[in-house]
Amino acid sequence: MEPSFYRQILDALSDGIYFVDKERRITFWNKGAERLTGYSADEVLGRSCADNLLRGVDDNGRELCTSGCPLEAVIRDGRMREADVYLHHKFGYRIPIHVKATPLRGAGDEILGAVQIFNKRTQNISILKEIETLRKEVLTDPLTQVGNRRFGEIQLQECERTLKEFGAIFGVLIADIDHFKRINDTFGHGVGDKVLRMVAQGLSNGVRVFDSVCRWGGEEFLIIARGLKVEGLFSLAERLRMLVESSWIEHLDQKISVTISLGGSISRKGEPVSNLLNRADTQLYRSKQEGRNRVSIDEGFNPPPPTI
Repeated sequence: MEPSFYRQILDALSDGIYFVDKERRITFWNKGAERLTGYSADEVLGRSCADNLLRGVDDNGRELCTSGCPLEAVIRDGRMREADVYLHHKFGYRIPIHVKATPLRGAGDEILGAVQIFNKRTQNISILKEIETLRKEVLTDPLTQVGNRRFGEIQLQECERTLKEFGAIFGVLIADIDHFKRINDTFGHGVGDKVLRMVAQGLSNGVRVFDSVCRWGGEEFLIIARGLKVEGLFSLAERLRMLVESSWIEHLDQKISVTISLGGSISRKGEPVSNLLNRADTQLYRSKQEGRNRVSIDEGFNPPPPTI
């Protein structure tokens, strides 16, 4: 059959599929890859997947393109690899992806390159999915497409009720974009809006399925994390901080990235939600005072030292 026939089949698949040669240059890019990443075939063919494109990172922020790339390992030893990673979308935010890489072999069984198949991890459902299920569009922030402040207030009330009735603890994180005013002053509010959307989607993609993200106001976001103790809340906050720090948008051939500062606290039985938020806000202020782009959690929690 003609090669165009097989191309049509690959383009009809919902999974992203792309081929690379032995130098990891992209030689084929299907429609599924375009839908998942935002990059068209014209933008990626002939380029390396590590060339400011997908730049996958794992849960610890390790860049797989420079250390631990599944494609590189497959080309080297011919063994199939699978991994859960966060890829960079063209619009700046990170998306949770499951990837499978297998070798491409010639007639003599020599390795000519590799093929990677990837799809969005369904367990990472964004807050929009939850909002759509509830059919309450009034609870969506129109700019960032995450929950709005009213949605956050409803979620807090529900968490407060379950804490009172069943003792189910929860944590809150308040995240604020560092030096956001500089973005608006330097590049204009249009770019500022794109940065807000990038951060919002990065936070949504980084939380668990039963957590909630909402725009609390301005450049501030509220994350509600159910069932976490202090150490778990810190780990979640660190992952969110890393995902935002490793994201960027492009404007006039310039990469624009931001960081966030986070403050968090764990619920206490009998404590009003307003007190819980005040404690988280105090920790956010601490993060700002201590240099920004960091996480601070109360309850006397001391974060582990950074790994070297």
